[in-house]
Amino acid sequence: MTEPTLVPAGKPAALEADDPRVAALERRIADMEASHRDRMIRADLKAEALRAGMIDLDGLRLVDVTAVELGEDGQVKGGEALMKSMRRLKPWLFGLASTSSTAAAPPALPPEQKSAMQMSVDEWRAARADILRRR
Repeated sequence: MTEPTLVPAGKPAALEADDPRVAALERRIADMEASHRDRMIRADLKAEALRAGMIDLDGLRLVDVTAVELGEDGQVKGGEALMKSMRRLKPWLFGLASTSSTAAAPPALPPEQKSAMQMSVDEWRAARADILRRR
């Protein structure tokens, strides 16, 4: 059995390619990259689903994440097309398109004309001059 070598406090031990610690670190990095990729895909798919009007985000569990690819910009390739196909195949997951405001626009009413009794003297003179000009 070999004795472990002591490394001075200021110097880290050099790692070699056949060192089991290197293999363990490489596996850990690969696992972290896969986890990061999955999180990025899920986050982007959630954003696409909300834009598409998905009511229940649990419907994203139906998406096969392994088939989805990330682009160079970190966005999901074909996310919008994926949501369109989901809307067509599973329409109950989506609601009607809505805006953030629930208020309705006021009804368009024709302008109300004032009677001569409701006008001030100056308003009456201006209205009378306008009518005489149109003749």
